[in-house]
Amino acid sequence: MSQSNGRGHPAKISGLPPEVRRIPPRDGEPGWAGGLRKLYNSVVEEPLPDSFKDLLKKLDDSDDA
Repeated sequence: MSQSNGRGHPAKISGLPPEVRRIPPRDGEPGWAGGLRKLYNSVVEEPLPDSFKDLLKKLDDSDDA
């Protein structure tokens, strides 16, 4: 998938894995929007690291005091 770089030359989308680049666009949205949506969803679905869970627990406990 490529996009124009503003000078009439196609610009490749780099940095995204091929499976993200191959998502077909929904009606009325730019071609890159599906890849961005999939990338966002993959980040949101990542598990929270234990160190973050511990920090959140400490913050919650300090609110109770």
